[in-house]
Amino acid sequence: MPGILTLGALGASLSVDAFAAALSKGAEQPKVRWSDALRVGLVFGFFEAITPAIGWLLGYMVNDWIADWDHWVSFCLLLGIGGHMVVQALRSSDEPEQANAHVDEKPNYLRLSLTAIATSIDAAAVGVTLALMDVNIWVACLVIGGTTSFVATGGVMLGKRVGAYLGNYATVIGGVVLVVIGSSILYQHLSA
Repeated sequence: MPGILTLGALGASLSVDAFAAALSKGAEQPKVRWSDALRVGLVFGFFEAITPAIGWLLGYMVNDWIADWDHWVSFCLLLGIGGHMVVQALRSSDEPEQANAHVDEKPNYLRLSLTAIATSIDAAAVGVTLALMDVNIWVACLVIGGTTSFVATGGVMLGKRVGAYLGNYATVIGGVVLVVIGSSILYQHLSA
């Protein structure tokens, strides 16, 4: 059975996409408090924790489907969310006096949840693998989710610092980052 350090390393590797997405989330929000960053981190951690459990529960029954389609689902979700962010930012840059009036101080939880789902789909395939090993799935989910929450919270706070220097284009960069993450996921699966 893998130890806590092995599961922590697994959680860290699964949280890379969440970190990049959280970084862009922090960059697009000009006023981020620790409580806001923690909320974003918990959303990412929650989805990163439940998807291995879903994969573990479904096991071999959906292994072929997950392996065949997870990269396409992630790509489409991240392309849609990232593209929407870019279009929204470019539209608001045309109207500078209104751009700051429309900035939400609280995260958009629907968009945040969709981003978290898109970045955690690969964890479902990991859950299928964990089903084949002698792993306590609940401990694995807690470690993976906790690691992702920590990493994503740090990503939001780092993004806040970067976003202050980038201004309105932080949202454009964040959207482009999400599209690049989705494209990377798609490329890795198609080239394997």
